[in-house]
Amino acid sequence: MADPPLSGIRHIGIVPVPGWNRTRRVRDFTPVEQNTVEQKNSYSYEDLLACAHGKLFGEGNARLPLPPMLMIDRIVKIVADGGKYGKGEIEAELDIKPNLWFFPCHFENDPIMPGCLGLDGMWQLIGFFLGWTKAPGRGRALSVGEVKFSNMVTPAAQKITYKIDIKKLLLRKFGIAIADGTMFIDGKPAYECKDMRVGVFPDGLAPAAA
Repeated sequence: MADPPLSGIRHIGIVPVPGWNRTRRVRDFTPVEQNTVEQKNSYSYEDLLACAHGKLFGEGNARLPLPPMLMIDRIVKIVADGGKYGKGEIEAELDIKPNLWFFPCHFENDPIMPGCLGLDGMWQLIGFFLGWTKAPGRGRALSVGEVKFSNMVTPAAQKITYKIDIKKLLLRKFGIAIADGTMFIDGKPAYECKDMRVGVFPDGLAPAAA
């Protein structure tokens, strides 16, 4: 008997992953819990840690990474109908401290936050937004259309602010959010990203992406 069709998601490169049982059509993944979280418009660091442990949106649903890869200290604003495109907006912050883990190694005697970490922070927020909308499934970063770096994060900085504008939200058997994002260093634009894509995929079906 043929495997279940994946025609609806081929355009983003979805592939079956190891563990698919072709005979019984079951996966060795924890079942997705129904996301019953009460939506708030701001989240503390403790809330973000709960999300990283799977306790905010439920087991099998969107999570943030744990520290040190968690690139957010707080979400100060999250709404479903605001932002540049009127389809959702997120604002979040990360406090910069000279003893952050990446400064000693990137680079020795020339400490700069890796640009990929700021990019990942924005992907993290888009994934959080999908979980916040109660879209079920595990989050995966899919792509980014355009990235521009115009400034660097050094130990002298005080705070990173992220601003995410949701452009499109597709909620079917899986969910995909497309957004533009800007990362500010002490109020000045530093990273600008267009057409960032993040998806959530139930039943352990994950794309060939990070």
